[in-house]
Amino acid sequence: MKDPDFFPPARRITAGEIASLTGAELVRPEFAGIVIDSVAAASDGGAGTLVFIEGKRNAELVRNTTAAAVLCKREAAGHCPETVALLVIDRPQAAFAQITRLLFPQAMTPGTMTGETGVSERASVAADAVLEDGVIVEPGAVIGTGVMIGRGTIIAPNAVIGASCRIGRDSYVGPGASVQCAMIGDRVILHAGVRIGQDGFGYLPGTKGLEKLPQIGRVVIQDDVEIGANTTVDRGALVDTIIGQGTKIDNLVQVAHNVRIGRSCIIAGNCGLSGSVTLGDFVMLGGRVGIADHINIGTGAQLAASSGVMNDVPAGERWAGSPAQPIREAFRELAALRGLVDGKKKRTRDGDE
Repeated sequence: MKDPDFFPPARRITAGEIASLTGAELVRPEFAGIVIDSVAAASDGGAGTLVFIEGKRNAELVRNTTAAAVLCKREAAGHCPETVALLVIDRPQAAFAQITRLLFPQAMTPGTMTGETGVSERASVAADAVLEDGVIVEPGAVIGTGVMIGRGTIIAPNAVIGASCRIGRDSYVGPGASVQCAMIGDRVILHAGVRIGQDGFGYLPGTKGLEKLPQIGRVVIQDDVEIGANTTVDRGALVDTIIGQGTKIDNLVQVAHNVRIGRSCIIAGNCGLSGSVTLGDFVMLGGRVGIADHINIGTGAQLAASSGVMNDVPAGERWAGSPAQPIREAFRELAALRGLVDGKKKRTRDGDE
């Protein structure tokens, strides 16, 4: 049985067109008519494929490639075979991504899982819900009372949209996801199993044990946000939880109540943002970063993977470690600790001798 082709190319493209679109230099102009209909990793390039390499370090991967074309920096050009269309550019990965988006546009935004083109008869849609023309609601989805959804948005199978939620245009709510107490903008992607708007984790010790604090805020997700599978975003307690325009959040991230995330932030998998954390614009969090409650992370700050953040991070700084600190200090401490360990090992060996 032939393997399924989940992403067939939407078109073909020539090496000359790639040069024109990306601004790359086609080293051998006579190869301008070579046709590319797929892309591949540098180590897997075959007939009709486009590959890329960054710098000399990975040049060996394409020394004997049978790919149709290679995007690379000038310093690596001499390592490529003369049989390929060689495209020289300062940022080969960015150019490769540009062409990949052109060849495989269907991989950019999730589509329907069932082929539904309208509102499925097997979906449950409240009578007073307002769905603009072009909304797709797949089988098993539930749309609550007072919901408003903009045109071009897809609600995947078994997704649940709670009462009075608002979802903008050309957005996507993945299979099994749930949305409540939320205002969602245009071109937002919520992948499978995402949970938006459940109550936050708020308790006070009382005479009879822990007493729950009512969470009466909302979640506000601005335009062009993407949230990975099984990530959770709690609604605010008294103020809104906000995710700023263009922010991208990976799988399995916890965003607690009252968190405010700025624009174009990147948050990798397994991060945990405690209650009332604030992230400025363009913040980058590596995988498994944990941030204590009420911490402020300044605009443009970067936190290395597995950092444990217990203090405010100034704008533009890079921190690492647990507890997190400026990255140079963290590396200096690590080097000092390693020196102590190496010294102890040497003294032990000398003593044994």
